[in-house]
Amino acid sequence: MEAIQQGRALRSDAERTVRTILEAAERVLSKNPSASMEQIAEAAGVARTTVHRRFASRDALVSAMEGWAARQFAAAVDSTNSETTPPLVALYQVTASVLRVKIDWGFSMSRASADPVVAQVHSAVEEKCDRLFRKAQATGLLRADVDVVWARRVYYALIHEAAQSQGDDADALATLLVDTLLRGVGTDRGLS
Repeated sequence: MEAIQQGRALRSDAERTVRTILEAAERVLSKNPSASMEQIAEAAGVARTTVHRRFASRDALVSAMEGWAARQFAAAVDSTNSETTPPLVALYQVTASVLRVKIDWGFSMSRASADPVVAQVHSAVEEKCDRLFRKAQATGLLRADVDVVWARRVYYALIHEAAQSQGDDADALATLLVDTLLRGVGTDRGLS
C-alpha cells in the first residue's frame, strides 16, 4: 500500500512539475518566442536538466503546450453546459471561459498545430459553437437570415481580437464581444 501511495505522490509531483514548466514556457515564449530551454527552466524554477528530462526538445515542449492549451480550451467550452443553458447565457459563459484560456495561453493557442489530437479538439469545439449558434437562431437571438457559419467565423475573429487587446478581465471582454456580435447579427432581443 505504501508503495502505491509513493507512486501516486511521485506521479502527482511529476504532474505539478510538468504543469509548472508548461506555464513558465507559456509566459516566457509569449514574451520571447525564441527563448531558450534554459530561460524556460529558470522561469519555472527548475534545473535545465529537469526540463530536458520531461521534454526531449524545444519542439516537444511546444507541442505539449499546444496539447495542454487545447485541453484547457475544450474544458472551458464544456464547463458552460451550452446544450442545456439558454443561448444568451451560454454565449456569455462560453465567451468568458474561452477568453480566459486564450489570454492565459495566447502563445500556445495562436500556433497552427500539426497535432491531430489538437485538431480534433478544435473541430469538436467548432461543432459545439455551430450548435449553440443554431440554437440561438432558433430561439430568435440571432436573425433567421444570418448564416450561422459566417456568424461563428465573425465570433472567432472577435474572440481573437479581444484576447489580443491586452485586457485581462475576461468577463468585461466577453460582455463587449457578445454585445458587438449580437448588435451586428442579432435581433437585440434580450439585450435591453
